[in-house]
Amino acid sequence: MGDSLAELERIQTQILDRTSDLEISFASLLPQTATQNDAVYGGTGARLSAILKSKGVNDFSFKRVASDYYDWPLESRRDAVGAASVQHLCKSIVLVNTQAIPSVVDCSDRNNSKYYVVVVQWLCLIMQ
Repeated sequence: MGDSLAELERIQTQILDRTSDLEISFASLLPQTATQNDAVYGGTGARLSAILKSKGVNDFSFKRVASDYYDWPLESRRDAVGAASVQHLCKSIVLVNTQAIPSVVDCSDRNNSKYYVVVVQWLCLIMQ
């Protein structure tokens, strides 16, 4: 049964990837507004997929989880996202460089970026 579930997940992932590719390929044909992008292209996942693919990153996936996901035990979260262990679970935060000069608007310079992502293992404690 485990093999058939893995095969089903593989097929579902392929379908989602193909759908995302189609949405992105038709993006240039439609008017560009935030509301239409969210409705037509699948929102955040499609926008992030487009950014990642444009940067040459082709091996990634997004997992949709229940709204109470963060209330679940780590073992349940591991299972929901298909992580190898709870040690593989991470939390992340996007920080905005509010001190950046106005000409810094993106992440093209890793030493002087508008945004930084900090990724920490769920099992690690952050000093307060």
